[in-house]
This record gives sequence, structure tokens and C-alpha cells, in this order.
Amino acid sequence: MPELPEVETVRRGLAPVLEGASIRHAEARVPKLRFDLPADFSKRLTGNRVERLTRRSKYILIECADGLVVIMHLGMSGRISITAPGLPAPDVQKHDHVVLETETGARIVYNDARRFGLWLFTDRDAVADHPLIKGIGPEPLGNAFNVDVLNAGLVGRKSPIKAALLDQTLVAGLGNIYVCEALWRAGIHPARPAHTVVGTEAEKLVPIIRDVLTEAIAAGGSTLRDYAQVDGELGYFQHRFQAYGREGEPCQKPGCGGRIERIVQSNRSSFFCATCQK
Repeated sequence: MPELPEVETVRRGLAPVLEGASIRHAEARVPKLRFDLPADFSKRLTGNRVERLTRRSKYILIECADGLVVIMHLGMSGRISITAPGLPAPDVQKHDHVVLETETGARIVYNDARRFGLWLFTDRDAVADHPLIKGIGPEPLGNAFNVDVLNAGLVGRKSPIKAALLDQTLVAGLGNIYVCEALWRAGIHPARPAHTVVGTEAEKLVPIIRDVLTEAIAAGGSTLRDYAQVDGELGYFQHRFQAYGREGEPCQKPGCGGRIERIVQSNRSSFFCATCQK
């Protein structure tokens, strides 16, 4: 499942093509992905102008001039590809489910083999109260996420710290990969009760989370199976993993001497070093 850095990378790739552009043609080629696509998909988007693209957690929001907002999620296998103006349109692929063409001739295609992604409509004034958006916590790269907020969210929590950080009501967009990496850097065992991390360790964890996400975005995200950037390039932050996917390898923390282990928490693999993560 693409996490925040992958989604932000896609948003940044789409923004120069869609922001300020009018949509000449919009087509939904299937009636349903994770949810039914809007019945008026083509009618509402064709002729509309995109004002800006934003991101909320792992959702990309396409804000249009008439107040329409498209909520888009990549799901497990969703990919966006862009064909620049003047270039021939690529052959239609089996799982090309959504196509947008701008008046400049750019072509945006959404491909999703597993159909776990989504394209939904809402209005600008209703975005914050949409069931998929309402209740999402602060963005980890914004000022609203700070040690006070994290402390307040961890107090009294008996669940593992990893589970707490994956709770989208506590902080938006964090996923399995980057939580593993952040906890490794912070020296915090993923199975620690969340309430025991309050205080000094929480203060240390906030900037570490920001650093991990910022570095991952700069690297174009992580490609493990399906994810690719909008230009077809693969993300390469996976080459910088220091915990995730490194079971049995020596811990890379200077002077540690331990090895990366793997446990399963809530049906997800957690990678950590038992020597330096306490």
C-alpha cells in the first residue's frame, strides 16, 4: 500500500500538469473500483478547470473551479502515468480505468489491477466532513503535529507504539514501512506500550518521523511491488532502509552489534533491532 511519501510524490508529479488546466475529456472505463465511480464522472469533469492538487493523509484531492473536489486514493496497486502534450497516446492497457485529457493535450491515466483504489466526488465545503477525511489526525510534516499532540495521543494507550503511530486519528499518513524506520532511528521497540513513550522519547520521535518522510519524498518514495512515479520511474528509498525488510542483517547503528529481527503485529511485519531498540 503506497504510504505518504509515495502519495506526495504522485501529487507533485501531477501538479504541474493538472493545476490550472482545463479537462477536455474525462472517462471512467469501469463502473466500480473500491467503491462505485460517480455516475456523472465524465459530465462533471469534462470542461472543468483544476485549480490545485492537495494531499490529505494518503488521499490526493483534485480541487476544481466549480467547487467539485475529486478524492483519489491509489489503493494497493494504483498507478498514475502521464503522457506529455504532442506525444502519441500509449496503447490502452487492460487495467487502465480512468483517463483524463487536458486542453493542452496531456493525458493522465489511472491503472489499477486490483481495483482497491478510489475516485470519489465531494464539494469543497464538504471535504473536511467527508467520511474518508473526517477524523484524520494532523499531517506529520505540518506544524499541527508536535510533541504536545503526540504526548496527548499516547497518554493512557496500552497498545504497542507501532500500532499507535499507524492510527490515522493520531497522525495522518504514516504506514508500516516508515513507522518501522522511524522507531529504529529513535531506538524504540515497536512492541513498547505507547504510553511509555510519552515525554523525552516522544520529543525525539517527532523530528525523526519528519526526517524519515522528508528523505523518502526526496527519494521518490519506496518501490516494493507496484508503485512507480508518474513518469514511470521507480522510487528508490527502499535502498536506504535500515530496518524494514532487513531481517537477519546486522544492525547499521554504529557500535550496536545486534541484528534486525522480525515480528508480526496486527498481521503486519515489524522489523527492529532488539539490541538498540528498547
